[in-house]
Amino acid sequence: MKIKDFALCIEKIDDETDFKPAKIYPVLEPLGNDPQDYLRIVDESGEDYLYPAQYFQILNLTERSRKNLKHYFRLELA
Repeated sequence: MKIKDFALCIEKIDDETDFKPAKIYPVLEPLGNDPQDYLRIVDESGEDYLYPAQYFQILNLTERSRKNLKHYFRLELA
């Protein structure tokens, strides 16, 4: 799957350890049946899952920053 955006975790999600508040996570392109109010996020386990969008803020990045983060996360996800 392709990285679409990057999101900042802005709220603790229950007691899960899959996310750390104030950390950036890659957002993947949604699948055809994904609900609109959810994001497909790669969590700390390295797997992508659907999470409520309300827990994240999509980042407005420069093209250079987006490219650098995509490169970094591709290395991390490999």
